[in-house]
Amino acid sequence: MSTILDASESFLFHCKFEKGLSGKTIEAYTSDINQFIGFLNEGARSNEISKIDKLVLKEYLKRLSVLKPKTIKRKVATLKALFNFLEFEDTIEVSPFRKMRIQIKEPQKLPTVLTITDIHKILKVAYQARRNVRQKESYCYKEVTRDITILELLFATGIRVSELCDLQTKNIGVRFDYIIVKGKGDKERLIQICNNETRFILKEYKLLSRRENSNSTYFFINRFGNPISDQSVRFMIKKYGSIAGINKKITPHTFRHSFATLLLEAGVDLTYIQHLLGHSSITTTQIYTHVNMQKQKQILNAKHPRKKMSLMR
Repeated sequence: MSTILDASESFLFHCKFEKGLSGKTIEAYTSDINQFIGFLNEGARSNEISKIDKLVLKEYLKRLSVLKPKTIKRKVATLKALFNFLEFEDTIEVSPFRKMRIQIKEPQKLPTVLTITDIHKILKVAYQARRNVRQKESYCYKEVTRDITILELLFATGIRVSELCDLQTKNIGVRFDYIIVKGKGDKERLIQICNNETRFILKEYKLLSRRENSNSTYFFINRFGNPISDQSVRFMIKKYGSIAGINKKITPHTFRHSFATLLLEAGVDLTYIQHLLGHSSITTTQIYTHVNMQKQKQILNAKHPRKKMSLMR
């Protein structure tokens, strides 16, 4: 009989080589499935696929109930994908999830966004740090130039931090007027770079970084010539946000949220924003309409001409 371990190996092979899912997605799937296998082993439950029914899955859901709703949804989605695959491959007759009704309500949390003033302060701090470096040939000067380029690109394009770290030099336009981003599911999208200062700093950084690391295919690299990590970008953003005196939790994704929200406030159609962000569904993009409602309230409260009328005195 097929075991959950055998089934998971087939499933992960399918995800990696047939569906072409990203390495991070494969890692998440592997972690979720291993956790489920651990649950089965702990209770001396059967590892045979045919013995895993809705009662076993309900027990597992109880185990997961202490986690955040978003985490539970992801782990359940992983197992659903696994059992759907097994059903499709005729390893099992029917997925046990077909006999279950699972509703996990996730509280809607509006994303933190930066105002244009906040972004100006952060960029100003970074540019000042660059001016303060006297030795233009030093690594410190190259590093702060890279930091500015990252900040500029995050705000100019709204790309995810993973997309930024994976950005290849070959996918940047010769005139630094566009980048080609490889997003989720290896889907590519082209984003124009329309600001002259952003294009200039992209060019500056490329010239500086390629003097000693001409062989790297990645655009953003560390002092060892390796691609910069997500964690390094997060730490850098937190540092400049703190120096700028921004009292908000700022992450790379905050720039993505701010990019979308500020475009929406400027009257850009939601479908264009969806394309720029690389969302497969406009439903995902619609969260920014809720953020925009807050801004709408501020505008109407402060600017509506009815405030100039007083009729009840």
